[in-house]
Amino acid sequence: MDKLDMYINGNWVAPASGEYFETFNPFTGRPWAMVARGSEVDAEQAVEAANSALVNPAWADITATQRGAMLRRLGDIAAKNAERLGKLEVQDNGKLIAEMGMQTQYLPQWYYYFGGLADKVEGSVLPIDKPDTFTYTRNEPLGVCVLITPWNSPLMLLAWKLAPALAAGNTVVVKPSEFTSASTLEFAKLVEEAGFPKGVFNVVTGFGKEAGEPLVTHPRVAKVAFTGGALSGAHVYQKAAKGLKKVSLELGGKSPNIIFDDCSMDNAVKGAISGIFAATGQTCIAGSRLLVQRSIHDEFLDKLVTFAKTAKMGDPMLRDTQVGPVTTQPQYEKILNYMEVAREDGAECLLGGGKAERPECGGGWFVEPTIFSGVDNKMRIAQEEVFGPVLSVIPFEDDDDAVSIANDVVYGLASGVWTGNIRRAIEIPQRIKSGTVWVNTYRAVSYVAPFGGYKQSGLGRESGQRAIEEYMQTKTVWVSTATETPNPFVMR
Repeated sequence: MDKLDMYINGNWVAPASGEYFETFNPFTGRPWAMVARGSEVDAEQAVEAANSALVNPAWADITATQRGAMLRRLGDIAAKNAERLGKLEVQDNGKLIAEMGMQTQYLPQWYYYFGGLADKVEGSVLPIDKPDTFTYTRNEPLGVCVLITPWNSPLMLLAWKLAPALAAGNTVVVKPSEFTSASTLEFAKLVEEAGFPKGVFNVVTGFGKEAGEPLVTHPRVAKVAFTGGALSGAHVYQKAAKGLKKVSLELGGKSPNIIFDDCSMDNAVKGAISGIFAATGQTCIAGSRLLVQRSIHDEFLDKLVTFAKTAKMGDPMLRDTQVGPVTTQPQYEKILNYMEVAREDGAECLLGGGKAERPECGGGWFVEPTIFSGVDNKMRIAQEEVFGPVLSVIPFEDDDDAVSIANDVVYGLASGVWTGNIRRAIEIPQRIKSGTVWVNTYRAVSYVAPFGGYKQSGLGRESGQRAIEEYMQTKTVWVSTATETPNPFVMR
């Protein structure tokens, strides 16, 4: 099997411990490569490399315009390698080539966008109320940033963090998921090709406790950006808080996808399918709670189940496959467990509800697309993030009831509204507590649009102009033009 080393200070580095661990192909259920098992020693080396790069003239003395040019060059190189990167991600995380190929073709846009934004972040001259004083602000990089990415969309979610971090002038250490490290290590080669100086971009692989936590708690780290589950995010937040580090968190969701009786039913059925069965439900924005107005509940469910039954499962490398395997074995077992929890709590299984043992599913970790009806919003299946192709259908009466149910969870990442009524299309999104609301569509993202959560779905925003602010700090400069210094014992 391939042996994958870490990337530190422009070099490929074996782990200090000499240990490696297996990474698996979810379709076959078999290991295909060995990944370096990083430790505190490796984390220390990476942070020191990033910290040294901060003051190296090769990075510190270049202009924002030059940084932007490097990022745009990285976008060009990523675009040329998009197909290869997409296939590598499918091999490592089992998501569809149709999905991952689209992501790797689209992710260069983040490098183009933030490359263009790099020299557009301006300070300001303040109309200060003090005489004989010139006062202005500067926006400066934070320093060393640790970027921790998940296993479901490694390179796309890396781009959301890396592009603004580099555009702002920071240096970074990336800690990818231990389940999907290969594509990030391959991407390091593209960063090097784009001309970024040594130490600006580093990758430490391994497990959270052994490699991730030493990065989060390192005293030279100024910022931690994390995407993952809510429990892990809370742990990262607590550890980072001890060092008063800046933190951005993109965490879990239990997103409501609300179907009103005045919707285009065929489109809403497709939107419900997209919300939960695309990406095998392994997405933080999954519309895992389907709220259906009672007046159309039964008719809608009939159409939904009929459509869902046509989903083609199998090899994620085939373009016509629609539902692939679960990425990790622990996640596979977790999803199956939640199916049993739903039954025990009284939900009715209309579709799926267990392992997928079809011949086309090979030896991998497949579960059947599953729909539960008769779900009460207080049930665990409606309150806890499953992160799989498991849909909970919940009836509602009217607008107020829909909003009440939608907001009655600890999460607030995303939501969907399906309606033909312009009043509802405007009013309901204003009442829902989530960072993103889609109306008559679902799962749309863009480098232009800010993304992030309310409540326990996270802190901060990624993408859009706001994102670069997450990686900068403001300095105020006071310049006295007075010919004589006033009383030194009195505040000016």
